[in-house]
Amino acid sequence: MKNNNNNNKTGSNGGVKGLISKIPFFGTPDIPLKGTTQDHLPIADIIDDIVLYKDGGAAIVLETSSLNFGLLSEKEQGAVVAAFAALINSLSFSIQIMIRTQRKDISGYINFFDEAASKITNPKLIAITQSYRDFITESIKKKTVLGKRFFIVIPFNQLELGVTKSAQTILKSGPLPFPKGYVLKKAKVTLFPKRDHLVRQAGRLGLKLKQLTTHELIDLYWQINNPEPPAVKKDI
Repeated sequence: MKNNNNNNKTGSNGGVKGLISKIPFFGTPDIPLKGTTQDHLPIADIIDDIVLYKDGGAAIVLETSSLNFGLLSEKEQGAVVAAFAALINSLSFSIQIMIRTQRKDISGYINFFDEAASKITNPKLIAITQSYRDFITESIKKKTVLGKRFFIVIPFNQLELGVTKSAQTILKSGPLPFPKGYVLKKAKVTLFPKRDHLVRQAGRLGLKLKQLTTHELIDLYWQINNPEPPAVKKDI
């Protein structure tokens, strides 16, 4: 009798488990979902300092130096405004201007400053460096220190490949609708003259434009899509 009861219990448990396993929601195995950020990005590859998009387009990214407009004289400010207006009016193509702002932790700079100041023997220089350190630390307590980087993106549209090639982007699927070499060749012919034109015009503003390399582009996109936790203010 005991054996029969045990068999019945086992059979009923197996029946319940079998019924649950047939329900789609409960029968799904516990497999972790895996995916990469790149799967959701429009970027197919970065070759020869050029970003290639999955739809057949491309772009180059230029980083520009900054200009402290507020420190210029009135006449210099007028010249800068006129040069900027000339740059904008000279454009026959589209550009994108991006400003990347990040909170900075300057505790490393303060530590370096303290090490350098400890080697000073002149009493007057010691007083000056201490005054400068106090100024920096008080400024940090009142305001957040931000770092800014300025970029200009010059895009290459898939329509610039030609009507036939553009139509193929709709019919084909994959990372790129056609060979990367073809897109890269067309993109260079179109983008490089635009880049050189911007570099010349920016020189009149006193700005230096630098095209980001492949490694620098990878680092930039990595930082944008994998941001670090914001820096926490520390007592210095």
